[in-house]
Amino acid sequence: MHDTRSRFGWIIAASLLVACGCSSAHAFGSEIVVSIADQELALIKRGRTVERYPISTSKFGNGDGVGTYRTPLGVLYVSGKVGDGLPPGTVIKSRVPTGEVIAPNSPGRDPIVARVLWLRGKEEQNRNARERCIYIHGTAEERRIGRRASYGCIRMRSKDVIALYRQVHIGTRVVISEKRLAEFLPPEEVTLLARHY
Repeated sequence: MHDTRSRFGWIIAASLLVACGCSSAHAFGSEIVVSIADQELALIKRGRTVERYPISTSKFGNGDGVGTYRTPLGVLYVSGKVGDGLPPGTVIKSRVPTGEVIAPNSPGRDPIVARVLWLRGKEEQNRNARERCIYIHGTAEERRIGRRASYGCIRMRSKDVIALYRQVHIGTRVVISEKRLAEFLPPEEVTLLARHY
């Protein structure tokens, strides 16, 4: 009897997660944390950091106003993925691969490349994110990674966004914060986890 109730409870919980738009990835504890202070992104699974990457957020600051080119703060989630199987450096325009592949730091070029994770806001402070086409995406301007240089999106190196893309799903929770990444990590990780990039 206890076994049947446990299974029934699990089915109800899973149904509620689907109904509220939560993904299985978040249900099992996967999330992305973006630190604007550190210009770094962490992929966290079951409470442990599994990857950390340097990033670039907006050079215009933080916010969600339409036409501001700022990076929204708060809790969002991955609402779309573009780029399955594309080679690094493949140009993506309006979420469609153009077929062109460019090298990192190509002079005079600043397109979206490699992969796109399209974000949707879950809070009032970031409700315009999807309409504004706020992405986590690859950038051709890899030399600017590590400092604020984007037009609102979270930029990554091609190789890094490809690696991240493989590990996240539609519905994966994304937290964008002005806080340092250390404030989101367990104390032992802050002490022991070395940056790998």
